[in-house]
Amino acid sequence: MDRPIPTVRIKQLPPDLLLVVFIHGFKGTDTTFENFPSRIEHVLTEIIENLKVECILFPAYETKGQLNAAVEHFADWLTTLTVQREVANGQGGGAGKTKIVLCGHSMGGLLAADALLAFVNSRPDKNAPLWPKIIACIAFDTPYLGLHPAVFKNSATKAVEYADAARSVVSDVFSLFGKTGASSTVSGQPPLAIAATPTGESGWAKWAPAAYAVGGALVASAAAGTAYYRRDDIGSGYSWATDHMNYVRNLWDEEALRKRMRDLNDVQVHLGVTFRSFYTLLPPAPPSFSSPRTFVILPQKTSPIAAHFLPAINHQAADEIQAHTNMFNPKSNHGYYQLGLDTAKIIREAVMAARGITESDDTEAQKDVEAAAAMEETLPDQVESDAKP
Repeated sequence: MDRPIPTVRIKQLPPDLLLVVFIHGFKGTDTTFENFPSRIEHVLTEIIENLKVECILFPAYETKGQLNAAVEHFADWLTTLTVQREVANGQGGGAGKTKIVLCGHSMGGLLAADALLAFVNSRPDKNAPLWPKIIACIAFDTPYLGLHPAVFKNSATKAVEYADAARSVVSDVFSLFGKTGASSTVSGQPPLAIAATPTGESGWAKWAPAAYAVGGALVASAAAGTAYYRRDDIGSGYSWATDHMNYVRNLWDEEALRKRMRDLNDVQVHLGVTFRSFYTLLPPAPPSFSSPRTFVILPQKTSPIAAHFLPAINHQAADEIQAHTNMFNPKSNHGYYQLGLDTAKIIREAVMAARGITESDDTEAQKDVEAAAAMEETLPDQVESDAKP
């Protein structure tokens, strides 16, 4: 008599858990990324099998004090989050199975990079695995090599244009009342204070005094009344840039900046952690701008880190700061959808590499098609928000 063949029950493993953490930048908020995280989560869910994706915003934090303090705070938050999510996903807290991608905008990219390097350096030895298991660090317009000097210069130029227009208006108004013009100074009103320039002999340090001097003269002129009605516009771009530099003071240390880049490159080479940095690129706009404009300084084309930097073209923004701050607004950035596709592709490749899977060209091409369709879909909770018309 034949014995019945026993039924073998194979326990289905839970899907991989992927946490994509978004970190805002200088003076950013929980709405900095707008609907971009939700859209990336949707695209990744559609193009990666057996994967549970969570896009999470690092809660808004104070952009004051030292960057190191923010890095420590973020590292503590991320380790706690990782344990909690691994337990909830049935992987056991601290098991190191949760894959993590860090996405930082502006200063958030610095925070992400420094946190990654801190985790790498905290391992007991060089052969120890990385935990939390960060598989990619993606930056969006992060000044890894400093803010481009033209950000200051172009803001100052725009202020001059506003001031000239204001003087013309004021002159016309005064002429209606039989006056010859407005005084260029206001008695008893001191010029607005300008923060002290950072020390050092870097390219930034050499350029900064002139930027501060020009900006100070313009703001003082506005305070005098000749351009008073546009005072917010005059100071906005310039003060935003200088405040940014005052907060992240190590952007003046060129050697420290270069070392961070070398370390991130080494982490990719030796630990397989993908590093990419998108930078906003404004095409030439003659006659005012004959050359492309960027918010950040780019590495030399011959540098080994140059391949990590990817352009995010924006034809709509009026200047570098608008391109930077509206990077995740599809109404102000026509390259929004391409940025989403490029981001999702980088993350997918990082996940596949972490799984030890090499895909064929045909498979990758098919996934690109699926991603494009998913990127343009209207999500249930985002009607009339960032859905492509």
